[in-house]
Amino acid sequence: MLQVRNVSGGYDHKLIVKNVSFEVGKGEMLGILGPNGSGKSTLLKVISGILHMAAGEVLIEGKSLRSHSSKELAKKMAVLPQLHSHAFSHSVRDTIALGRYPHQSGLFSSWSDGDETAVVEAMQLTAMERYEHQMLDLLSGGEQQRVFVAQALAQQAPLLLLDEPTNHLDIAHQKQLLDTIKTQAIEKGITIISVFHDINLASLYCDRLLLMDQGEVQVIGAPHEVVKKDQIESVYQARISTNPHPERPKPQITILPDVNEKQNDELITAENFQVTAELVIFQAETQLKTWSSAVINAGSGWYKNFVNRRVDASYACDNVKEEMLEYLADNGFSEADTVGMMTAVKTTDAVIKEYDTPFGSIVIMVTAGVGNAVDVSRTHEVEMLPAIGTINTWIIVNGELSDEAFIQSVITATESKTKALAFEQVKDPRTGTIATGTSTDSVLIAATQKGTHIPYAGPITEIGKKIGLGVYECTVEAIQVYKKAKGWE
Repeated sequence: MLQVRNVSGGYDHKLIVKNVSFEVGKGEMLGILGPNGSGKSTLLKVISGILHMAAGEVLIEGKSLRSHSSKELAKKMAVLPQLHSHAFSHSVRDTIALGRYPHQSGLFSSWSDGDETAVVEAMQLTAMERYEHQMLDLLSGGEQQRVFVAQALAQQAPLLLLDEPTNHLDIAHQKQLLDTIKTQAIEKGITIISVFHDINLASLYCDRLLLMDQGEVQVIGAPHEVVKKDQIESVYQARISTNPHPERPKPQITILPDVNEKQNDELITAENFQVTAELVIFQAETQLKTWSSAVINAGSGWYKNFVNRRVDASYACDNVKEEMLEYLADNGFSEADTVGMMTAVKTTDAVIKEYDTPFGSIVIMVTAGVGNAVDVSRTHEVEMLPAIGTINTWIIVNGELSDEAFIQSVITATESKTKALAFEQVKDPRTGTIATGTSTDSVLIAATQKGTHIPYAGPITEIGKKIGLGVYECTVEAIQVYKKAKGWE
């Protein structure tokens, strides 16, 4: 659809954009990224013919940009500039209707059904129908932005150039607008080139990204090829981390500040745990980075309250999460700050131990009920429903764990728990074979993220050795306490 070949251009004979080349296909959405002053908006203006092209060539459907008349170009290309100035006040409808100008002909052109349909559809797509008769200069900046996007859509050109289309918009309208634009690309085959300041939005909605720096193309490719930590940090001169989007295979960035906030440097010890007949509670002074398979707030996050709640073995509830949240709220725990687990064993039988390591220390808590133990390698042989038994394992680390170390800690802890079950000869009652856990086991790793950086936590690392030893010892002791309480010994 569009070919840009070795294009250079700028202002007052000064080259801002230098030797830029790329192609965009029909129905494709390309995002242009780069820091302030990198040439993003200038490139868009050169491509659209607003600025003089000092060198190179732009082809639209194989035809040179220079060979198009203004009206011909407007039929093929709609442009949303970054800033708008309007000397006269027009209604929203009249402003959007200006997008139909390229389709008018002659001195006494009449308004056609096609023109009307295009304007109405553009207002609907941008949710501007209720503002139809309002004056443009009375609208907010975000509302005005949506009017000009509607004007570009009403033009019905196969190529759409947008300079920061989400400028002035709140997140709801950003999503609505980009959903609309992306849908036009998918359903109508419109080719879209858009400048973005927001790297995450560009990555989420665009098929490819072009990253610029100092007027030149640094890299062009799929979002996962462009939004890389080293590349983004180098171009933007800012510390970031990259993470996958929770629903789409698109990378997202998080800014890492260099401001040192006041922190509590006290180490977490076994004395920080409270044990009652109903709960095991650990409350930190500040949020800990956490990974868990808990009932409440499973996955990763930052939390300061950790609750292991005892429920009766006959506990049954249609909505366990809802009931647990009500319980936590009744006991003064905020959902936003709390990780919650359940166990059927006495919480007073919890085993809590502290282990020193070269980097600091870890605290391990285990409650173990093995009446419903299972051999994971044999569960396919029998029909069974989840039953409350549960070995709950907490590992609290005074240190800074990498993402890899969090996952390795879980693996190390699980291997150690399985070894403890084997040592205690805990068997799956359905198969008679050595059990590997229960059907509802949970694990939690939480780290202060202060102090020594810990890149790995496998079984031969210093932290891995202590996790392996600690989880094994605590699980063995907790199982022995459970057996004694059940009269199995």
